[in-house]
Amino acid sequence: MTYDTPEPFKVDIPERALIDLDERLRRWRPPVRIEENDWAAGTDPDFLADLVDHWRHGYDWNRCQEAINRFPNYLVDLGKQRLHFIREPGTEVEGAPRPMPLVITHGWPGSIVEFLHVINELAHPEDHDGDPLDAFDVIAPSLPGYGFSGPPIRDDGTQGPIGPRAIGRLWHRLVHEKLNYRRPYGVQGGDWGAVVSSWCAFDHPVKDEKDDWKSGVAGLHLNMMGLRPGIDLKTANLSAAEQAWLAGMGQTLDDKVAYQRIQATRPQTLGVALTDSPVGLAAWIAEKFQAWSDCKGDPRSRFSMDLLLDNIMVYWLTGTAGTATWLYRGVTQQHPRGLPPGEKVTVPTAFAAFPADLAPAPPREWIERCYDLRRHTVMPSGGHFAALEEPRLLIDDIRDFFRPLRFGAAND
Repeated sequence: MTYDTPEPFKVDIPERALIDLDERLRRWRPPVRIEENDWAAGTDPDFLADLVDHWRHGYDWNRCQEAINRFPNYLVDLGKQRLHFIREPGTEVEGAPRPMPLVITHGWPGSIVEFLHVINELAHPEDHDGDPLDAFDVIAPSLPGYGFSGPPIRDDGTQGPIGPRAIGRLWHRLVHEKLNYRRPYGVQGGDWGAVVSSWCAFDHPVKDEKDDWKSGVAGLHLNMMGLRPGIDLKTANLSAAEQAWLAGMGQTLDDKVAYQRIQATRPQTLGVALTDSPVGLAAWIAEKFQAWSDCKGDPRSRFSMDLLLDNIMVYWLTGTAGTATWLYRGVTQQHPRGLPPGEKVTVPTAFAAFPADLAPAPPREWIERCYDLRRHTVMPSGGHFAALEEPRLLIDDIRDFFRPLRFGAAND
């Protein structure tokens, strides 16, 4: 069956999948422990044992499934690429421009679960003591290979890794071809969502179309750096802040991004382990939530066990833990990987710097090499998973940035 137009979709995981999961959890084999700091060599075995125990005896998938299904979910095909997305239409105010469409994109090891707590407030601010004029039509897709989307499809129609630029083009087609918006839209993201959103803005800035309407991206909001400038670091005139940041990044990346090399070079091998062992998958993902969040070493200070498992379950129950890693291989095959020399994203851009992210945020002047930076906010707390850790800070920053843009871009 193909879906040329968006088809309503409900998440409905069969009971046999949950029974299979419980049998696998019951038979899991705890690893031999390294005698050192709890998380220094990876996921703390004691934490993992507690997580598995809660998974078996306290966790309820149906609660998460119901939370996803509270929103309108859809499937649609763009060529051979099947996409899943949530679309929550925003509140309309009589006499005012219609809500701006806003595409919010997750990354790895996240999923649409990250946004379940912010979608309603972005679409219906008046339900949360906000101004209905700030409402967005919220579109939250699952990346190709993630969750309820299909596996990535390459340009030649075969199944395999694709890069973030190709996904950005899919997002543009989704907004204008499949959802038929005849007005500009905004894009927002962190992690891969920042990269996809940046390429979408670079390739599809606002432009005039026939029949007196505008298409394309009116504003880009990031909570992680999405692109790197097309400069030669050996000859570029870098500021002292940029030099210090680059020097520190080398040490940070050596410690924190070894996973990227594995996922980029051997995704097929890793995919076997992650798709076959739920506890192995949980350990692989939970360690990132601990290392990349503002949790002071204890992920339970930021995320409930239920929330961590909700996200893990989206990978497990859809069998996408392997295909989700393909994006790391896809970006290595994308040319160019960064911005072409002398070019930048011309769309107005906001950058929200959360202090405990995977890596320190770059200085403002580095961001300005890539983007038309209009807003730069240094947040007091929060990390990589901003929508989960600091939803209030993120929502307010998104609203404040897009408020002056939405009225200049609006047309019906």
